[in-house]
Amino acid sequence: MKKLIIMLCCLLVTSCATVSKTYTASGEEAYSLNCSGTARGWDKCLKAAGDLCGAKGYKILDRSSEDTATASLTSSGFFASKSNERSMLVSCEK
Repeated sequence: MKKLIIMLCCLLVTSCATVSKTYTASGEEAYSLNCSGTARGWDKCLKAAGDLCGAKGYKILDRSSEDTATASLTSSGFFASKSNERSMLVSCEK
């Protein structure tokens, strides 16, 4: 039970999209957004893109999603979890 509470607290703390600046193959400035995890969804990526680009708007260059699962066996017992890896590449409109 204690482990479950700790995990839920960690999920709440990490419920925002992670953003990093990058460049496309053509040299255009872009942003890589990661909104993976059970507490995150596409809405987190879309909000982060809107916050980055503001009223100019943005263009979605790429978007990917993949279900993931992990499992481990420790002296405390068996632990399994399911998650989703989500990422999006956007560029701000000029």
